[in-house]
Amino acid sequence: MTSRLNEQDQQRVNQYLSAPQHQVERQAFKPWRLLLVVLAVVLGLGLLSRLLSHLVH
Repeated sequence: MTSRLNEQDQQRVNQYLSAPQHQVERQAFKPWRLLLVVLAVVLGLGLLSRLLSHLVH
């Protein structure tokens, strides 16, 4: 794949991406964990909402 950048700009991009702060190893993305966290937050907020509605009435 050819780059749309000129040679000088491509060199600057390559230098930027090769800096140590951009070479951080990350853990694998876990979609099931994200789904579990989102589900827990939604359920928690729903339960809190029900609790508050019972306290008001």
